Amino acid sequence: MRIKLISPRSTMRPMDSAWKTQMSPPLSLLVLAALTPPRHQVTLEDANIEKLTLNDSPDLVGITVKVDTFHEAARIAAGYRARNIPVVMGGIHPTACPEDCAECADAVVVGEAEEIWPDLLQDFEQGALKPLYRHAGAVDIAQTPVPRWDLLKDKNYLFTNTLCIGRGCPWRCDFCYNSCENIASGYRMKPVENIVAEIQSLGVRHVMFIDDNFIGNHRQTRILLRQLREMDLTWHTAVSADIGQHDDILDLMAESGCRSLFIGFESVNRDNLRCCHKAQNRIEHYDETIAKIHSRGMMVNASLVFGFDGDDTTVFRTTVEWLVRNRIASMTAHILTPYPGTRLYKRLLAEGRITDHDLRHYNTAHAVFAPAKMSTGELECGFQAAYDQFYSWHNIFRRWPVSASQVTAYLEFNLLYRKWGKTTCHLGRLFGMRNLAKVAKTLAYPALGTKRPRAFNEGALEYVFRPSEV
Repeated sequence: MRIKLISPRSTMRPMDSAWKTQMSPPLSLLVLAALTPPRHQVTLEDANIEKLTLNDSPDLVGITVKVDTFHEAARIAAGYRARNIPVVMGGIHPTACPEDCAECADAVVVGEAEEIWPDLLQDFEQGALKPLYRHAGAVDIAQTPVPRWDLLKDKNYLFTNTLCIGRGCPWRCDFCYNSCENIASGYRMKPVENIVAEIQSLGVRHVMFIDDNFIGNHRQTRILLRQLREMDLTWHTAVSADIGQHDDILDLMAESGCRSLFIGFESVNRDNLRCCHKAQNRIEHYDETIAKIHSRGMMVNASLVFGFDGDDTTVFRTTVEWLVRNRIASMTAHILTPYPGTRLYKRLLAEGRITDHDLRHYNTAHAVFAPAKMSTGELECGFQAAYDQFYSWHNIFRRWPVSASQVTAYLEFNLLYRKWGKTTCHLGRLFGMRNLAKVAKTLAYPALGTKRPRAFNEGALEYVFRPSEV
């Protein structure tokens, strides 16, 4: 059977360049391909890096769907279904809102795929495809196989050295998908030996962990970090803002090669954090946490959200001033977006405050609801102004890294990625995104000049990670 997996093109925000959409491959589809029994032929197309081939004739099409790609996913699905080619939709939006996808696909997958996908393929082969496949609760992610790296078109991505050590988050903030009823609660981490094998399967010494929260399980994280300390890596990850309460973990991170932490500070207003149930964030600890990270030679990449009910038009200036004062290396800002299915969405809908139902606008760059203390126009303009001010020449120099070892990486991100991103992307198209990334990484981290050999062959990895029932 010929199975085609598709990732629709993500919508672009005004401050984004192609670096954003071509940052990394769709890991979920690579894992799905690895879950597919080897008797089937799997191909993968990512509209973020290539033009989709939509006149082909696979036996089955699988599309991963986010909220802002839903309309494009529906268009792609309609083209295949018009030619009697069945389509399966899965991903975060079908999981949060399966009813949205029911009329656009022959089957909708709700939840995690490890235990669903093999049954779905078997049903399809027997001519008994069901309209809905649902996995209640959490799967044992020790089953999760190493992604099918062989399906990657490497040169088209900025980074192909991405992986997840676990799923979920111990917190359930109102605006996050973790607050959805169909999302498994809690945090689960892969066995450390699986994580190590997956890192070794990449054959690189520079790794990006793209988990929601790398420190979701403190005990297991400590065990993993001691293992990473022996692997001679340079790596980056995302953690919750309570990382400052765990000095020993910060020490292990620095010792094992961590160079930057992405942290969801979200707001510098206490009431905002309390109202969205982000209990792990303590504003009174923010500055101390950042200082601890800087003192260990790591950069801080801050995530902020504008538009909470406690925000008025002064929030943009106040937030940028705080970021600059703390010499934050980079900022990823968002307009508060009520993703359908979340507690935030349900509340704002009940209050009659959702003003825009076009899901293509749900990419954190549009005000799709009525803010409490400013207009939608003021929120969108202030959001853009915060970006402009944070990445102004003046503030780039004011935020100069505390550690001299981070200067090159800091300048690469602030200038090549953010300030001149649209120009440098043209070079990426000419010479390959990954080739430019290799040059940038070598300049920022000279010790990465040598490539690690792969420690396991494909057969060994398949044996270790494939579930026995697949």
